[in-house]
Amino acid sequence: MDRCSGAEVEVRQAVAPCLRIVSSSRDSAEVTEALRTIIHYLEGGNASASEKAEFNRANYTRVLQVLVSSLSSDWFHSLPAQERRELWDGFFLRGPPDQALLVLLDTISSTSDGSGLDWTVSVLESFLSAGRVGMLLWSRCLETNGRPDSVQLRETILTRLSSLPDLTANRLRTNTPARLLPQQYYTDLARDVLNTLENTCRALRAGQDCSLGFVAQLLGKVCMQGHGELVCRTLAPRLSSLTRSDALWRRVSCKLLENVPDRWVESVITALIHHLHGASALSRVMGNLVLKNKKVQFVLTHKVLLLQYQHPTQLLRTVLGYLALDHDRRPLLKQVLRSVCQVWSNSSAVRHTSLDQQLYVSKALLLCVNLLNQTEIQELREELLQCMLGGVQCRLDSSTEHVRRMGMVVGECLSQKLDTPTSQLQFQYEANEESRELLSLMEPQSEEEDEDEQQQQPDDAPRPQPESSGQSAEGQSMMSQPPAASQTSAKPAGHSSDSELDSDDELTPYDMSADQVKQKATPPRYVRDCLEALMSSDDPERVELSLQTAEELLRKNVSTAREVSVQFSKVLLHLEDRYSTAGFHTLRQSAMVALAVIHTQPVVEYLTTEFYSLNYSLRQRLDILEVLALAAQELSEPITEKKAVSQPVARAVTLEQCGEVEHWRQVVEKRIQSKTRRISKGASQPPKAAPNRYAPVAAYFFFPLLRNYDRPQVTFDLLGSDHLVLGQLVHTLGLLMHLAVNAPVATQMGKALLDFVWAIRFHADQMVRRGVLFAVCAVFLSMPGENLLLELSDDLVETRAWLADVAESDPDADCRSLAVQSLVLLEKNLKTHLQSPSMET
Repeated sequence: MDRCSGAEVEVRQAVAPCLRIVSSSRDSAEVTEALRTIIHYLEGGNASASEKAEFNRANYTRVLQVLVSSLSSDWFHSLPAQERRELWDGFFLRGPPDQALLVLLDTISSTSDGSGLDWTVSVLESFLSAGRVGMLLWSRCLETNGRPDSVQLRETILTRLSSLPDLTANRLRTNTPARLLPQQYYTDLARDVLNTLENTCRALRAGQDCSLGFVAQLLGKVCMQGHGELVCRTLAPRLSSLTRSDALWRRVSCKLLENVPDRWVESVITALIHHLHGASALSRVMGNLVLKNKKVQFVLTHKVLLLQYQHPTQLLRTVLGYLALDHDRRPLLKQVLRSVCQVWSNSSAVRHTSLDQQLYVSKALLLCVNLLNQTEIQELREELLQCMLGGVQCRLDSSTEHVRRMGMVVGECLSQKLDTPTSQLQFQYEANEESRELLSLMEPQSEEEDEDEQQQQPDDAPRPQPESSGQSAEGQSMMSQPPAASQTSAKPAGHSSDSELDSDDELTPYDMSADQVKQKATPPRYVRDCLEALMSSDDPERVELSLQTAEELLRKNVSTAREVSVQFSKVLLHLEDRYSTAGFHTLRQSAMVALAVIHTQPVVEYLTTEFYSLNYSLRQRLDILEVLALAAQELSEPITEKKAVSQPVARAVTLEQCGEVEHWRQVVEKRIQSKTRRISKGASQPPKAAPNRYAPVAAYFFFPLLRNYDRPQVTFDLLGSDHLVLGQLVHTLGLLMHLAVNAPVATQMGKALLDFVWAIRFHADQMVRRGVLFAVCAVFLSMPGENLLLELSDDLVETRAWLADVAESDPDADCRSLAVQSLVLLEKNLKTHLQSPSMET
C-alpha cells in the first residue's frame, strides 16, 4: 500500500505542473519540454510499471483533455509536423486505447469545423490503422477477474466501437474519410476480432486465462445494428478454415458465440450461417450451441424454417445438415420435420400464405426427409404418410396451377422416399425450373467447400457400375482408333468389296418436298353436313375436318347457322376429343363463340341454363364461361364496314390525247403533294359512333348466371368444394359487367353483381378473392357516378372499409393490388360526379 501511495504521489506531483504549463504557457519550448516529461509515462517510456499504471489510471484522460483544449493554441500550430506527430499524436497512440478512443470521439462530436477537427480526424485514422482497436479488445480479454470501471463505462465503449461510423458521419457528413465509412471500418473490425481470437488461442496454449465476454458483446451489438453482413463476410470464412484442423480454435469459436447476449444472438447466428458454406463448417464454428441456448434453438429450428422464407436454399441445407451431423442434434431434426409436416399439410396455410413461403416450406420438407436414415423414416412413417396425403390433397384442390404442381412434385418425392413401390404417387405435370429444383433436393448432398464433409459421407457420391465402366472403356478404345481401322474391324472378312459394290450411296433420291398427304375424306361444304359429321361420324379424319371448318361455315352461312344454332351448340358442348385432334379445344371453342355471336339470345340462354344443370363436368362448365366471355367481347367490338366504297369508272383516254407536257406536270404535282407537310387541314372530324351489339343482349349473358349459384346440385357445389368454377364465374361476371359500360342495363347489373360478390368477399381461395375484387373494379368502371351514389350510397362506406382492409392485410399480392385499384376508382368516380356542374347547381 505504501509503495502504491508513493507512486501515486510521485506521478501526481510530476504531471500536475506540466499540465499547467501546457494549458497556460505561450512558450513553445516550455510546452515541448513539459510534454516530453509526461510522455515517458506512456508505452515505451522509461517510467516504472507502477508509475505507468498509476498514470494510466488517474492522469491519462486528463492529459488528453488538456491536449484537445490546446488545438487552437499558438504553440500547437507552431510545432513542426514531426514533433506534432510525436508529442501530440503519440499521446493518443501510446496510451490505454479505450480512453483515447472516447476522448477522440467526444472531441470530433463537439469541435466546430476547422483545422483542429481535421487534425483530430487524422489522429483517429492513425489510431485505427495502428491496430489500437485490436489492442483494446485484447486488453479486455486479459482482464478475467473483472474490471474496476463501471458498467456504464463498459457500455459506453461498446456503443462507441459498434457505431463509430455513424458517430463520425453525423459530424463530418460528406467529408468522412474512407477508413471511417462502414464498408472499411467493419471489415477492419472483423480482422481485429480474428487477431484477438488468435491471441486468445496463443495465450490458452501458454496456460493463461482469457475472457471473450467483451468481444462477444461487441460482435452481437454490431450484428444487431445491421452490420453483420460486413463483419461475418470476413469472419466466417476464416473461422471455417481455422477450425478445420485445430480443436482449440473450435473451442474458442464456440465460447465466443456462447458469450453473445441472448438479445443479440439471433442476428449473429443468422449472419454466420449466410456466410458459412456447408453444415460441417457450421458444426465446427458453433458446436452444440443449439442444445445449450434456447434462443438459438428457436431461431434454427423454427424461425428460420417456418417464419421466414427469404433465405436461399443453401442456407436451408446448411441448417438442416448441421442438425443432422451430430447424434445429439438429430432429435431436433425429427422435431423440425414434424413441425414442417404440420405446416405443409395444413390447408389453411396453403390458402393464406404466399407462394414463395409455400415453396420455401416445401424445400425444407424435402431436405429434412432426405437427411433421414431408414430407421428414422420407419419411425416417422405414419406422420410422413399423413403429411403427404393431406398436403397433396389440399394443393390439388387449389385453383392456382403453381400450387398444384408444387404438391405433385413434393408428393412424388415423399412417396419414393417412403419406399412403397406398389403405391407410389405419380402425376402428369409440365416440368419447369422450380419443379426441377425441388427434385434436385432429393439427390445426395455434396459440399464442395468442405473437404472433410465429403470424407465423412463418401457413400453419397454415385459410384460407376462395373458394366457401365467396361462399356465406357470399350467405347473410348473404339473412339481412339482411326476411322478406317474401326470400319475394317467391324466388317466380316472377305466381304468388303461386295459391300462397296452393293452400296446405294450414289443413287439420287426423289424430291418429295412438295408431296402432300392424300386425304380420304373431304371437308364439309354445308353447315348441316358438318353438324351431321360431328354428331354421328366414327371416321377420325372426317370429324377433324368438320371441326376445322365449323367456324368458317357458320360465319359464312348465317341464315342456316341460326336454324341449327342451339342444336349445334349442344353437340359442341358434349363433343369429346375421342381421336386426339390437334387443337381440339380451340376449334370447338371458336365454333361455339361463332354460334353465340350469330344467334345470340337462344344460344346464350341455352348455355346459361346448362351451366347449372346436372351431370356436367367442371371442364364443361368452365368451357361455358369461357365461350360466354369471348362471345360478349366480340359483340362489344364496334362494327366495321367491310365493303369497299365503289370507285367511279374512269373514262378511257386514247394514247394520242396523253401529251408529254401533261404527263410531266402530273408527276411533279404528285411529288409536291407527297413532300408537303401540312400542319392543319381544318377542324378534325369527330369519331363516328358505332352500334354496340352487346348492350341490347347483355342481360341474357349476365343475369341467368346469378340465378342458382346458392343451390348445391348432386354433382356441383359452387359455394362448396367447386371453388375453381366459382372463381372463374366471378371473373366472367366482372368481364360481362365491364363490357356493358354505357349500356342502359349497367346500373342493374352493377347492383346485382355487388350483392353477389359481397357474400363471398372473404372466401378462403385467393382466385375467388381476386375475382371478387376484379368484379368490384368493373362495377366502379362501368356504373355512372350518379347511379353509384343513388343506388349504393348506404353500402359505399362499408365497401370502402373492406377494400382498405384487403389492401393492407390480404396475404395475396394480386388481391392487395386490386383492392388499391378499386379504392382509386371509387374515389375518382365519386370525385368526378361531385364536382360536376349539375351537382353544384
